[in-house]
Amino acid sequence: MPSAPSHRPPASAAHGPGAEAQTQARAALGWLHTARFLTTAAQLHQLPALAVPEIAFVGRSNAGKSTAINTLTQQTQLAFASKKPGRTQHINLFALGRQGATDAVLADLPGYGYAAVPQADKLRWQQVMANYLVTRENLAAVVMLCDPRHGLKALDEALLEVIRPRVEAGLPFLVLLTKADKLNRSEQAKALSIARLQAGGGEVMLFSALKRQGVAEAALWLRAVADRAQPASPGAEAG
Repeated sequence: MPSAPSHRPPASAAHGPGAEAQTQARAALGWLHTARFLTTAAQLHQLPALAVPEIAFVGRSNAGKSTAINTLTQQTQLAFASKKPGRTQHINLFALGRQGATDAVLADLPGYGYAAVPQADKLRWQQVMANYLVTRENLAAVVMLCDPRHGLKALDEALLEVIRPRVEAGLPFLVLLTKADKLNRSEQAKALSIARLQAGGGEVMLFSALKRQGVAEAALWLRAVADRAQPASPGAEAG
């Protein structure tokens, strides 16, 4: 990020960056609002091969993943929030793009770590998720949802180890600390500091669906990584 100029900017320009950021955030949220169901898969081979960037959402069963996806897309039931955590055991893909075009995809991976799920199912889905995160060719970024009151647990850290080689190779990675409204300001600051140490080079943001904290910032991040991952096309800047 460029350093601030030493001279004081003109008063007319003082509000420019903030206004521009708000415009960009509205555009990013408008883009996310185009999300619609694409397909669901119980196994990796059932996923379609896609050329557009895919952003995966992962997290423990009680981390608020479905709520975060629904909040970011401004849709109430896009991602299924079961009253029985761990019940959904499919990878759900949602297409993004205006006028029916698909220029990126969100992948909602099954929540993990719920105690009531049989051990055999846990192990099977951990393997499916690991294989997805290692082998999915068009994977453009990973967003991990974490309840900051509990921090990153052993399964979160195991997942981080799985994606670490791809993150070190440049894969964007974001930890969203959900339910941030349940913490006071000092607790939020402490949770951010701890998560940054654990994130292994990834970015960390506070997020609250209830207070809409971090929604615009997360939307901008998602749009930016999708744009960076888009293949260049001739004449893309024309007009």
